[in-house]
Amino acid sequence: MSGNDGRQQSDGRQQIDGQHKNDGRSKTDGRKKLGAWGERVAATQLESEGYQIIARNWRCRHGEIDLIAQAGELVLFVEVKTRRGRAMGTPEEGLTPTKSRKLIALAETYMAEHDLDADWRIDLVAVELDKSGKLLRCEHIPNAVLGW
Repeated sequence: MSGNDGRQQSDGRQQIDGQHKNDGRSKTDGRKKLGAWGERVAATQLESEGYQIIARNWRCRHGEIDLIAQAGELVLFVEVKTRRGRAMGTPEEGLTPTKSRKLIALAETYMAEHDLDADWRIDLVAVELDKSGKLLRCEHIPNAVLGW
């Protein structure tokens, strides 16, 4: 990973900047930066698995889908959950029943708006960092949301 928001470790792992000075930025800015970084890591993971990213941060009246990917005729709607440490639980624990219902509505809206008649599913990419910002895990979990 290159740029100001992450750096490559000598052992190949990536690290997001771990230190934040009190420069007037809110905690929300830090969460947004962490989330955007996690989405880039997730997109790279999916591309390495052969998926093509066709949309990032797609929005409609129901909310936002982090990533939309495609492999052949299959459309993937991907929720990315990034966590630094376990204070807020695991990334998987962040995918609540309420969020799952919202993702289903978003996926259905996307398919209708784009007049797509294809198989689709909702996946999760769980990104975990340690407290210093080192990437511990980036795991693609297919069919994380069922019930449609």
